[in-house]
Amino acid sequence: MLFTAHEIKETVDMFLRHKLDIRAITLGVSLLDCAAATGSATRDRIREKLLRVAGPLVAVGRAIETEYGVPIINKRVSVTPIALVAASARETDLAPYATMLDYVARELGVDFVGGFSALVQKGYADADRRLIESIPEALSSTERVCASVNLASTASGINMDAVRQMGVIVREAAERTATRDGIACAKLVVFCNAPEDNPFMAGAFHGPGESESALNVGVSGPGVIKAALESFRGAGFDEVADAIKKTAFKITRMGQLVGSEAARRLGVPFGILDLSLAPTPEVGDSVARIIEELGIEAAGTHGSTAALALLTDMVKKGGVMASTHVGGLSGAFIPVSEDEGMVAAVRSGALTLDKLEAMTCVCSVGLDMVAIPGDVSESTISAIIADEMAIGMVNGKTTAVRIIPVPGKKAGDWAEFGGLLGGAPVLPVHPFSSDAFIARGGRIPAPIHSFRN
Repeated sequence: MLFTAHEIKETVDMFLRHKLDIRAITLGVSLLDCAAATGSATRDRIREKLLRVAGPLVAVGRAIETEYGVPIINKRVSVTPIALVAASARETDLAPYATMLDYVARELGVDFVGGFSALVQKGYADADRRLIESIPEALSSTERVCASVNLASTASGINMDAVRQMGVIVREAAERTATRDGIACAKLVVFCNAPEDNPFMAGAFHGPGESESALNVGVSGPGVIKAALESFRGAGFDEVADAIKKTAFKITRMGQLVGSEAARRLGVPFGILDLSLAPTPEVGDSVARIIEELGIEAAGTHGSTAALALLTDMVKKGGVMASTHVGGLSGAFIPVSEDEGMVAAVRSGALTLDKLEAMTCVCSVGLDMVAIPGDVSESTISAIIADEMAIGMVNGKTTAVRIIPVPGKKAGDWAEFGGLLGGAPVLPVHPFSSDAFIARGGRIPAPIHSFRN
């Protein structure tokens, strides 16, 4: 196939000028066959299997980067939710599983391991309780382990007992890492309708419905779409939508190529390609800046939700034409700390917590990497989570919350997390109480439209 000089220059610009990359290749590994009668035996089996199956992952990723010239930012592993694997051993404290996973991650050279997880949307199993209670210790004592809990689903409703507990867990995890601005919470996410094939942290886990192993890919590309739209200033939305769709197709084809090649070299099935636009703290690599390019003075002001809806839909329409196997979250990430445009919008006063919540109705993620004052009550944290779970439940979509009550800091202060996690201004929350609401417990029933059998 011959390429024109313009096409070659366009591709080079995507990488060098507009921050295009593969955000993550994530190898999902089933650990269901590792369960044993004792915790130590289970952990030994997990370690042996991960070293055997995921051992070549980093080398394969680096080889593809060199051969194709495509940056792969993170190499990651996701595993079966540990609550399922650890159930047979009946240990009270499951933090040793996180310690072992952290050690294995270092041996493998991967950036993160996801799957210190529990699925409690309809109720707790005994191991789920033990895992959730172990989260603060697990995340504060490790560097590369990520945790997630699915609290709700469209089919099951919202487990409000678990929502209430997660307010306590989030607060405790933050306090255990108070000297690092509560960074443990940056590795903890709660979900409604959690996907089983998500390649992005902190929510990645290898679901029980997945194959023995699979290679999932998450692309990036906000800078590329922003650059493409600069040629369409003043154009109608039909032209703008078409430009986003065509650009998303190009980005997705690159992800499909890298994912398929990585899976082939690892000898595992290619799982899914996640179409989510994943920003970074780098200037120009921002979803907020795309919204502003569409004509919004500052992300968060009136019109931002409509602009984000257009962006998310066109990314999906372009992406599904480029890959047969699309999954994960597939939308637009709008994290505060990981998006320099979102940080600027918060600082200008255009973007508030309430507006962020509204925007999550039309993207496929949720309240992500949001810093709030450290003295916010546990019930308020739970109430923020409950609101986001309700959006996902009623709309039949994935929503998530990764929120960080920063110890010792108040609204307007700065929280720094480093690396791809970036930093963020601390957002104010409402001063009014939700205590009595959260104290009710029980389960908010599934919406009527979920009854389709």
